[in-house]
Amino acid sequence: MHGSWIHSDIIMTRTAASKILVVDDEERIRTILAAILRGEGYLVETAADGIEALDRGTAFRPDVLVVDLQMPRMDGIETISRFKERVPHAAAIILTAHGSIQSAVEAIKKGAYDYLTKPFDNDQLLMVVRRACDLVRISSELERLRARLEPQGGLRALLGESDLMRDLRARIQKIAEADATVLICGESGTGKELAARAIHMESRRKEEPLVVVDCAAIPEQLMESSFFGHEKGAFTDAHEQKTGAFEEANGGTVFLDEIGELPTGAQSKLLRVLQEKEFSRVGSASPIRVDVRVIAATNKDLAARVRKGKFREDLYYRLDVLNLKMPSLREHIGDVPLYAAHFIERYRSVFGKRVSGISPEALQILTSLPWNGNVRELENVIQRGLLNASGETLQEADVRFAGETGGRSAVPWDPSVGLELYVKSLSEEAEKRIILESLGRTGWNRTATAQNLGISRKTLFNKMQQYGIEERPVEP
Repeated sequence: MHGSWIHSDIIMTRTAASKILVVDDEERIRTILAAILRGEGYLVETAADGIEALDRGTAFRPDVLVVDLQMPRMDGIETISRFKERVPHAAAIILTAHGSIQSAVEAIKKGAYDYLTKPFDNDQLLMVVRRACDLVRISSELERLRARLEPQGGLRALLGESDLMRDLRARIQKIAEADATVLICGESGTGKELAARAIHMESRRKEEPLVVVDCAAIPEQLMESSFFGHEKGAFTDAHEQKTGAFEEANGGTVFLDEIGELPTGAQSKLLRVLQEKEFSRVGSASPIRVDVRVIAATNKDLAARVRKGKFREDLYYRLDVLNLKMPSLREHIGDVPLYAAHFIERYRSVFGKRVSGISPEALQILTSLPWNGNVRELENVIQRGLLNASGETLQEADVRFAGETGGRSAVPWDPSVGLELYVKSLSEEAEKRIILESLGRTGWNRTATAQNLGISRKTLFNKMQQYGIEERPVEP
């Protein structure tokens, strides 16, 4: 569910009708499909082409996309590809004429679930849509169940045998028992979300939902709706009632990731919920009371942002009831061998490698680096090292690129490194440079930058984190 800015980590008991988005440039086809599907109880929206589908689907977030193969402005294959960047869980069904079946097969190879030929049989349509909805539902339930059962949900996910990490786990245990609001601070890549999950899983609320909200990824105009939900007709694209994160998490925990990115307007709305324990959906005057624990995380200095007038002081103190500081990897560098072994074990089968260990020379490189990207950077290095590895042990040459972010390229040319890795590093360097240049041209406006680059705001944010691009400092 990482493509969404809100997700829940346990199977919810609330059920709802599956949502279908029909995309076809023929109005007659759209009308017929919508009528058939609505008659079966599905929630249906329509779009006249791919561009409209991207705009409408971001808010509607359908389970299934039924899209015509041949359309003006953007064909069905491109529509599916770009749509799944925004709504990764959606299953896509292609509509095609008999003469274009080969193209439909190509679409399936590129991620579509199935195809239907025009003119379509109503029973066949409903069967394919039903199967697609079942696939989405089962996949979602499996993902939530896996998140609940796997060790990353608790204290075991916070690896490390140093005194610092042992003390951290002990503090998290105490914080979990307190059931008060928590502010987790720390550099990017230190495991703030893992800590939040551990606090939830060790608390009395562990059987209730943990709802994660990525504050940096939500468009400002959708922030209030994402937090509190909305009524049908509350605004232009509010085609149905929507439950917000706080209502979905009732009884459990809301984790507000990247809270420092929260716009000023949304800060006041959040403050009211923390104070009153109630809110109203957008478009409704009826208050809804909730019992939720709030955990927030930031890699910013919130106290400094308060002094600059960028973050509300009263909200800061409401969040900072219990404070947890995540240590940088530099502070417990002795845990690097343990992390390296863990990531090798975790990813070697993913990359189809026989690697089962790491050489002393490679380990010496890893333990001598500053790790500005912390554990996340180390994880990326191990993944790239596994891709480059040819034997059963990760060697010095496999991780030689680690830490070399300055200069002309991420990997200086060396025949032993390999052409593929060298070209990959050049591509990443070019991508980082393009992102920085585009941010500069837009005055570091992330929304405008994402639009200029033709990617989603979430994708831009992830790439900024990947390349260690921090927010440009602005004087008050």
